[in-house]
Amino acid sequence: MDSGNEIDLPTRADLASWAAELGFDALGITNVDLSDHEPHVQAYLDAKFHGEMGYLERNLQKRLHPEQLVPGTVRVISARMNYLAADTRPLEILQDSRRAYISRYALGRDYHKVLRRRLAKLASRIDSALASHQYRAFTDSAPVLEKALGVKAGLGWMGKHTLLLDQSVGSWFFLGEIYTNAPLPIDTTQATSTDACGKCNACITVCPTDAIVGPRVLDARRCISYLTIEHKGVIPEPLREPIGNRVFGCDDCQLFCPWNRDPPESTEADFKPRHGLDDVELIDLFKLSEAQFLKLTEGSAMRRIGYEQWQRNLSVALGNGPATSEAISALSVRVRTASPLLKEHIDWALSRLANPAKPTSPT
Repeated sequence: MDSGNEIDLPTRADLASWAAELGFDALGITNVDLSDHEPHVQAYLDAKFHGEMGYLERNLQKRLHPEQLVPGTVRVISARMNYLAADTRPLEILQDSRRAYISRYALGRDYHKVLRRRLAKLASRIDSALASHQYRAFTDSAPVLEKALGVKAGLGWMGKHTLLLDQSVGSWFFLGEIYTNAPLPIDTTQATSTDACGKCNACITVCPTDAIVGPRVLDARRCISYLTIEHKGVIPEPLREPIGNRVFGCDDCQLFCPWNRDPPESTEADFKPRHGLDDVELIDLFKLSEAQFLKLTEGSAMRRIGYEQWQRNLSVALGNGPATSEAISALSVRVRTASPLLKEHIDWALSRLANPAKPTSPT
């Protein structure tokens, strides 16, 4: 690789400085050994907790062995970027059944685009200091075990809600990785964070659908983020009421985590809410045409779902809201031309609004 000559490696301070200039809040370097995480990953898949997310099974060996995904990889640079914008008032929105709750990570520009561009710039900067080496950047876009790599790189510990946690910033951050064959020194300046969840079970207790079935074990098939984003079909009826007004994702396990009591606010302009989606009425979103929906979600992570799925989610939320004449009228008009999938959820919503039921626990 180096013809026997000693390589002049960039210092840890250099890497941290370059990352900070690009908006990253922390960076760590680790090797590619994920053997400690392999049993957990396999047990999760064997239990079918991943639901319809078949991509988690595909290329599993490449996910567990970074050097198989990008041949020659010996180091992974893991970087994180805070994303929680100021003044989005999540708890206030959740408590108002007329308004739509959208996971805070999706309020701004698509994070895949933001982080991938910054990671590419960071890789280029490293390459300029250490030529003739290979770099490839990822952001939730390939078979990469991001959280495990983040733990190994010293960026936090795996919380009981299965998200990476750091005592100083909580969990409101994105992760991105750079795979490289450059023999960078493994980061030893920051010790791998110890598990500081302790006896706290706040995230498990507060989950609306009881999706966290044990510490660090999430049954995605019950998770509201999965149901509203990844799941394309019929939402199981017992889980519709607990969804409440959440129409894209769910943040409850983060909102009630003690380590997120005072989270840092992101200064990244791309993560600021767009189109007023941090405070919008459900009925206004439901009335959007498909063309209007596509315009609203252009450049957003919300493009992950289509118009039918979007209206499905909104129908459930409207059914969990107040029985206003406007909501009943809008649902009644839409059901006439609805697909069988959407019709099922609208019929459920209309039935709920006609006969409000007492809250029940998910089964």
